[in-house]
Amino acid sequence: MKRSRLFLIIIAAFVISGALAIGVCSSLTERDIVMHRKAVLLIAGKHASTRPDPSSLRTLPTPVRKYLEFALPDPGKSFRLAHIKAEGQFRRPLMESFAPTTASQTIAVCTPALLFDATTPIIPGLWARAYDFFADGKMEMRAKILSAITVVDEGATDALNRTSLRRWLLESPLYPMALLPGGPVRWEAIDDTHARAVISGFGFNVSLVATFLPDGSLHSFDAGEDGDLSTPYHGSGEYATRSDYRLVQGMMIPHAFEIARTGGGRTHPFWKGRITAIVFE
Repeated sequence: MKRSRLFLIIIAAFVISGALAIGVCSSLTERDIVMHRKAVLLIAGKHASTRPDPSSLRTLPTPVRKYLEFALPDPGKSFRLAHIKAEGQFRRPLMESFAPTTASQTIAVCTPALLFDATTPIIPGLWARAYDFFADGKMEMRAKILSAITVVDEGATDALNRTSLRRWLLESPLYPMALLPGGPVRWEAIDDTHARAVISGFGFNVSLVATFLPDGSLHSFDAGEDGDLSTPYHGSGEYATRSDYRLVQGMMIPHAFEIARTGGGRTHPFWKGRITAIVFE
């Protein structure tokens, strides 16, 4: 009887100490996310949007001009930050199955800087907490089981920094004022339904081809190149579609999305869902 009681006490001690360790590590992870979010806020505060010259709007490729007229009826709107919440289905790298996921983003509108954080359940009682942080041209990526056990720990490399710059561009239909002339993005004409968006910064140059629909909306962004599907992270993805445009603070913002990797002539979706809240400031 005494041995059984001692055994139970030892087991309880292990459980309690494990729970405390996970709690401490989880709080440190959330502290890092808050710190990175504050960094994006600080960067955004240093970059104000400017009202575009009407003549510069007229020189844009025709489908881009139609899109901006659709998305930004008042091109003089001035915002520095987008706060975004989303939910949907996420496929972890190198996996086949999807799991329900919630995510949030804080993105600087006038200069490339962002924080993305997400929570994905793995099995009941087990989850993964992940974040991508990009600021001043450098990327940081972490993923932790139970918010405590690190399974992805990627620092700034040229490849990831370039991918993160593209990530900011890929997300830009959510903050279309970033695509106005005079900002960080320039446009190159292709045809009546396509145009190339180009962004340069931090020693990198990335571009995406936009496809536009007859109503003026931006339907997709395509990097036009295959990604490395063997990496333990998705990065920006190479292809994204947007739909279900809704009016938010005087702008038409897409609320449905699908983001995919591309390889071997095929697209491999990994994050598909809906925007549940978006606020600009």
